Amino acid sequence: MKFLSLTKRWFLNVASIIIVILIAVSAVLFFSLRNYYYSVADMALDSHSADEVASSFNLNIDSVSGGFEAAGRNYIDNFPDKDIMAVWIIDSGGNIVLSSSGFEINEEVEMPDFVAAVSGEGTSKWTGRLPSGEKIMASTCAYNYPNGNLGGAVRFMVSLEAIDEQLLRISLIIALAGIGMFVLVVFSGSLFIRSIVNPVRDIGETAKRIAGGDLAARIDHYPYNDEIGELCATINDMASKLSVSDRLKNDFISTISHELRTPLTAIKGWGETLLQIEDTDPAMTKRGMGVIISEASRLNDMVEELLDFSRMSSGRMQLNNDKIDILAELDEVVFAFKERSIKEGIEVVYNVPHFPAPMSGDASRIKQVFINILDNALKYTEHGGKIIVYAEIPNPATLIVTVSDTGAGIPPEDLPHVKEKFYKANTTVRGSGIGLAVADEIIRLHNGNLDVDSVLGEGTTVRITLPIDPVEYDFAEKEGENSNEQKEK
Repeated sequence: MKFLSLTKRWFLNVASIIIVILIAVSAVLFFSLRNYYYSVADMALDSHSADEVASSFNLNIDSVSGGFEAAGRNYIDNFPDKDIMAVWIIDSGGNIVLSSSGFEINEEVEMPDFVAAVSGEGTSKWTGRLPSGEKIMASTCAYNYPNGNLGGAVRFMVSLEAIDEQLLRISLIIALAGIGMFVLVVFSGSLFIRSIVNPVRDIGETAKRIAGGDLAARIDHYPYNDEIGELCATINDMASKLSVSDRLKNDFISTISHELRTPLTAIKGWGETLLQIEDTDPAMTKRGMGVIISEASRLNDMVEELLDFSRMSSGRMQLNNDKIDILAELDEVVFAFKERSIKEGIEVVYNVPHFPAPMSGDASRIKQVFINILDNALKYTEHGGKIIVYAEIPNPATLIVTVSDTGAGIPPEDLPHVKEKFYKANTTVRGSGIGLAVADEIIRLHNGNLDVDSVLGEGTTVRITLPIDPVEYDFAEKEGENSNEQKEK
């Protein structure tokens, strides 16, 4: 079996824990059963005590002639537990004179329990092996005549072979059960770990493909709705967003290349024309220089927009804050668009309060936002359309500037993305697609909000909300004045 790193670590950890648990449980069970069976054997031996032996032998010696050996024979003949233990009659010299098995014991047998019992302990136990190799538990009870002389001893023996065989069978059963449990746990765990490792491997391979530029790579065969499924969905979503971002980037490069080519072509064309005519046509020269200056200014605006976007993307956009009147900046921008709106046949309705709206901000950046919004409104509004620029102060610390047009509008599916970098809802209209993203960042840096609402075919409304320095004035009076005064441009 080929292990991956994660699988190998799991197997080693789980296997070591299971093995330790199985060994511990097996050991506890084995020794518990061993102690139980040995205690049963021990209790069987304890059922025949020295007092019981003395009582029986005294009775037999009194009633049977022949002394200790005859009393021992009579004791064995009447012994009730011959089926579970063996009995030896041992004389005072340590010789085995009688056996409950009926066979004569001639070989020398180690009997530490006999030695201890006749040495004064009366009763002694011992666990060991007979010369035949059989393992036994023995208990010897010494017998003294009424006059105090040692008559001999009775040795009771329980075989431990059957017990040990039973313990061996139980141990094998426990071992087999443990092995079966181990195999089952490893098998089920392997299936589970594979359900993790294989998707992780697929995730890694897909991530490599995405990193290599294959933005169409997806993970689409993970069947479970869990954390890995969530990770797969996240990676797929990331790939989708990267794909969209890459497409927008390519569209942006194509658009900006076209935008740059147009003024460069005009500048180059008029430069070549001016070289050819030299000073022969002052009117043509003046016109050409005007075009060159205009297109150079347009190029400069695009470069500045790209620089602003770069600063915004890297978090390096900074504001030169100073005390400004936002409405004064708005007034200048609207006035600057007067000639263009007239030329394009678009009515501009301008309605703002006639009192200051002071705040701490960057005047050039605020004007840049207003220019971008009005420029977009003019670009997307047809001849004969209308643009309404409206400002209100709903409370002493808030200014809302609204720019509405009657242009083409934005499709509902494009509306959530219009403030994203490189995004252009309408690729047929000139522009880089980053102006609104820069404007949104500038407003955000001024602690304000820029919101866009639109209805396809009816027009677009851009609402800019900015905090201003609280100014005390009569709202009702100002609103009355504001409703009676309106600028149309």
